[in-house]
Order: sequence, then C-alpha cells, then structure tokens
Amino acid sequence: MFGEMKVISGSSHPELAAGIANHMGLSLGKVRSTRFSNENIKVKIDENVREADVFVIQTSCPPVSDNLLELLILIDALKYASAGRITAVLPYYPYARSDEKDEARISITARLVADLLQTAGADRVLTMTLHAPQILGFFRTPADQLFATPILTNYFRTSDLSKSVVVSTDAGAAKVAGNFAKRLGLPMAIIDKRRFDDTEKAQSVALIGEVQDKDCIIFDDEIATGGSIREAARILKNFGAGKVRVGVTHPVFSGKCIETLQTAELDELVVTDTLPIGPDKRAGLPNLKVLSTAAMFGDAILRIHGGRSISEMME
Repeated sequence: MFGEMKVISGSSHPELAAGIANHMGLSLGKVRSTRFSNENIKVKIDENVREADVFVIQTSCPPVSDNLLELLILIDALKYASAGRITAVLPYYPYARSDEKDEARISITARLVADLLQTAGADRVLTMTLHAPQILGFFRTPADQLFATPILTNYFRTSDLSKSVVVSTDAGAAKVAGNFAKRLGLPMAIIDKRRFDDTEKAQSVALIGEVQDKDCIIFDDEIATGGSIREAARILKNFGAGKVRVGVTHPVFSGKCIETLQTAELDELVVTDTLPIGPDKRAGLPNLKVLSTAAMFGDAILRIHGGRSISEMME
C-alpha cells in the first residue's frame, strides 16, 4: 500500500489540474517551474513527497516538446525525492498520431514517448482516448485509457434525438463511433475518407448510411486542423442532412483550425477540456460547448490509489 496521495500539475493545463484536485477534495502539490533565458527548465518540488502516491498532470499542448520535457523533469525530480509511486496523467497523449511505421526510416514516436516516461521514472500512465489503441502496447508499465464517450453521451442525451444519426468521419473511427451510437440507441453512418499525403488534409469520397432529413452527430477522437469536420459537414448537407452537430474528445485546434471551423456548416461543436482552449479561440467559435473531464480523471485517480478497477468506469 502506498502512502499519502498527492496531485501535482505541470504548466500545460493548470485549470484542468485544479478541477481534478478540487473534485478529489485535495489541494495541488507545491511545485516551482523556472524557464531560464537559455530555455532550460528547472523544476523544484516544494513539499515532502517521500513514499507518497503522486499523480502528475500534464497534457500535450503547445509548446508540445517543452511540456513533454517539463513532465519528464517533474517525474525525475519526484523519483529522486523518494516518491513511493509516480503516475503520469496525460489527458492528451503526446505524439499519439505517430503510432506505426508506415514509411521507411521514421520513428514510432508514440512508442518513444512511452519509453521516455518509463526511463524518467513513471510507474504507470493514465490517459484519455488514444488516437490508436495499440499505443497501450508500447508501455512496459501499467497504463490505463479513459474514454470521454460517457461524458459526451450524457450531454447529447439532454436533447431531442428522435431524428438523429451518429456519423463516423472515416472507417477507422467507426468502432468508437459505433459504441457512441449504441449508448445513445441511434443508427450510424460512415463517411469514407482517404488521406493521400502528409498535408493533414483528407478527402471524403463516399457516404455509407442514411442521413436524409436526419440530425447528424459527427463523432471523432480529435479535431486538429478542422478540415475533416468541415468536409464531413459539407458531405452530410449535400445528402440532405438537417442539423449537424459534432462531439469530439480532444480540441487540438492547430494551425488555421478556428478559421476553418468558422466556415463549416455546424450547429454545435462539443468538445472536452483535455486541452486548454484560450479566450480568443472560444470567442471565434460561438457554437462551442466545452465539457469537463475533471470528475472522470479524479474518480480514476481515486480508483488507482485504492487499487480498484478503472474499466468499471467505462461500462
């Protein structure tokens, strides 16, 4: 049995970390992070963590590499401060899209991140909605994956779904979207989307399913540039869909995503707070709804500390 439970936050998403700690009835652990003029990072744990069960919260948002390095330094500092167990809590996993060797002479960077976390001293990992499930297989230490599906499901259940259909943006996401549709008791449609290069742009080439006069809920794991969502909405409207709403876990919102989404035919865009969304981005998307993951992460942390099952939360 491990000692006192402590929750510590990196600098990437302090609002979510505070929400998680508040849900658990705890205060965030005291940490000082300094960035010097030469861009080196210094982290100091400002309280006793000897034999403690420590959970370090750090998501993957810009600057991604700086935040990843800060997490590794935090873990290393905790390790040499004699923490009993260290769990890295990554609401959005870094380099999750680099999960396979689909070209010659490239790094499977998602696996490299798993190795770095273990080398730094992480005893286990807690994350949410990985881009590909095989990433869990990269870890040689225990790793748990949460899904935002229950959070999104509960939100959409509050509206009239009598004429709704769940839409997957591509065949690869159909299994996850199918689970979402099953929870809501709705039929599903699939957009056949193909990626032909590294430009992050995909082309929709066909639609499988019936959306005529239906209110569509597009379900996906993340929004990066927004191009796929805009294209999906266009295809659905061309096939006679009514309202088009979107439910995704990770609001990456990279590049010119906000401008792209502003031109998309969306009635509502629902995301979670696994990544911080600045006031400028919120102001640019009046149809944006952000759902909190703090309670889910807080409950998962309590279960890990108490040696209870995480999978029960997803049932």
